[in-house]
Amino acid sequence: MKTSDIERVLTDLDHTRLTKLAEARGSAPLPIPVLEPLQDLLTDAHVVPSREVGKDIVTVYSQLLVRLPGSNEPSQIALCYPNDAELTKGFVSVLSPMGLALLGLSAGQTAQWQSPS
Repeated sequence: MKTSDIERVLTDLDHTRLTKLAEARGSAPLPIPVLEPLQDLLTDAHVVPSREVGKDIVTVYSQLLVRLPGSNEPSQIALCYPNDAELTKGFVSVLSPMGLALLGLSAGQTAQWQSPS
């Protein structure tokens, strides 16, 4: 699913930081499977000042409960930037398929993503 298929809201701070990650040159450019959906999100999202984002919008460092298919119990996660990711502690990189699918959604919306495995 293309990120533009669902309305997304990004804070101006998240938009700026993610744009810098997308434009980063050097030893570790973003792989195409991450770069394309990230660029789509950055292009299509509605950007709002950080102080004006709704409390129900998923932003970087939001803590949220997600219910994965086949699971009756939700899991608590927090979206974070790649350097802070630690999946065993529930910190999911915003650049992971899950992170890109969740960022900018409102509480209650359904996200779809393809995991690497």
